[in-house]
Amino acid sequence: MRRLILPALLAAVLALTGCGGSERATPGTGSGPGADADVDLDLPGDGAGTVAPPCPFTADQISGFVGQPMVDQGTCSFGDGKGVAQLTVTTASRLAGETTYDYQRQQADQIYQEVTDLDGVGKGYLAVKDIGAEAVVINNVGSFTVTLSSFQRLGGQPDGYLRAVRQLLDALPR
Repeated sequence: MRRLILPALLAAVLALTGCGGSERATPGTGSGPGADADVDLDLPGDGAGTVAPPCPFTADQISGFVGQPMVDQGTCSFGDGKGVAQLTVTTASRLAGETTYDYQRQQADQIYQEVTDLDGVGKGYLAVKDIGAEAVVINNVGSFTVTLSSFQRLGGQPDGYLRAVRQLLDALPR
């Protein structure tokens, strides 16, 4: 029973914050995914921390962080154009980030070789292994989950992923 509570809670938070959908909202009339609606959800802090920030990076910026050309694949996802290296930034509201943080941190401990808490960025951690990295930051702007995988150049250096992710984190809005 306990295993079912967190996924159900996560689904509810993502539904409330508008995260996880593959369709973009479009203005319209009537009902359905494209309809305009005025909904008063009575969220804590009168809406503070309940809005997901936009993607904070461009493909050119990402290229600079990872040291190789990257292509914007939409929805804050960037690839090397060859289907190998991938960098994704998932944004969510501060409320959604706080709700899922403990679970994400626990999973990172099981998946990555090294997981360290971040200081001075709000709440967060940085996780690294030989073929990838993940970082989660929750600050006043929102929640950001950054994942990198399969960068040959970064994996070939002892601290390649660590340096690239730290540069990304330093560039996040605060």
